[in-house]
Amino acid sequence: MPSFANKLLAWYDKHGRKNLPWQTPIHPYRVWLSEIMLQQTQVDTVIPYFTRFVERFPTLKQLAAAEQDEVLHLWTGLGYYARARNLHKCAQIVMEQYNGELPADIEALQSLPGIGRSTAAAITSIAFEQATAILDGNVKRVLARQHTVEGWPGKPAVLNKLWQHAETHMPANRCRDYTQAIMDLGATLCVRSRPQCDSCPIKASCKAHAAGNPQNYPGKKPKKTLPVKQVQMLMVRNPQGDILLEQRPPTGIWGGLWSLPEVHVDEQPTAKIAGVTGEVSAHTSWEEVRHTFSHYHLDITPVLIDIHKPIPGIMESNKQLWYNLKQPPELGLAAPVKKLLERLGSLTQDN
Repeated sequence: MPSFANKLLAWYDKHGRKNLPWQTPIHPYRVWLSEIMLQQTQVDTVIPYFTRFVERFPTLKQLAAAEQDEVLHLWTGLGYYARARNLHKCAQIVMEQYNGELPADIEALQSLPGIGRSTAAAITSIAFEQATAILDGNVKRVLARQHTVEGWPGKPAVLNKLWQHAETHMPANRCRDYTQAIMDLGATLCVRSRPQCDSCPIKASCKAHAAGNPQNYPGKKPKKTLPVKQVQMLMVRNPQGDILLEQRPPTGIWGGLWSLPEVHVDEQPTAKIAGVTGEVSAHTSWEEVRHTFSHYHLDITPVLIDIHKPIPGIMESNKQLWYNLKQPPELGLAAPVKKLLERLGSLTQDN
């Protein structure tokens, strides 16, 4: 009787995805970049970002030599920006410590910024054909159903069981294809809702399918009501139509990205604009917009503030700049800020 891996590989040979941008050609740099981008992000979303990224930085050496703003600019909209900062830092470490070549050793990979156990295993399996099992979201779902593993995978005991199953099923040969196959199965057939069990190559051994309740696996994360925070974002516009931006601290929410100045929802919007007392010609609040993070909602009230003359000292600061809406500089922008700037740009064109 064919093994779990053999059934999966036979299915992959007929139905698997083999023409994704990072598969042609297979190269450690491209594999690493794609795996970082694919963390908590779907393939269709990643493809255009990956394509633009490798066009700008075809090699790890070029990525390491880039300015962080360049990297964050290309990442804008992809979310989870710590991934981009870690990617850039990782490239620099690889240049310094590994002569510009990603190590093929899984433990060495895990010591690098942004590379955890499953990502390291994916790199060694796909790029170097090693028998290292992965456990991303798709694989967790496949294995939880296959073995009816109870509970939410965020709990250590549940996660450990899934790792044991992942390693048991990992074959010694065709490691690259197997890794891609189990990811593809979870992404195309063994999906979260309405799994296509009739087409599944491993349904005969799937305990959840036999019980008729695959939708019960894996266990769901306990629901928690997200808190709501409120802020005013100040769109300070000078007479030339440029918008004042500030660079956020290197760590934390939107770390290193350029954003609009913020004040508390109860503060006077013009209070933060130092040096322009009496220079504000008008300020208008726009409708509130909501941006949701993994652990809270952020309700943003955008406030457009027109000033008579530029704020003194802005251009001398490397933490502040005037953003030209007509010829935008290549900066990493927080997603809601990017949308607000685009809206301001369209208003400028209309006038």
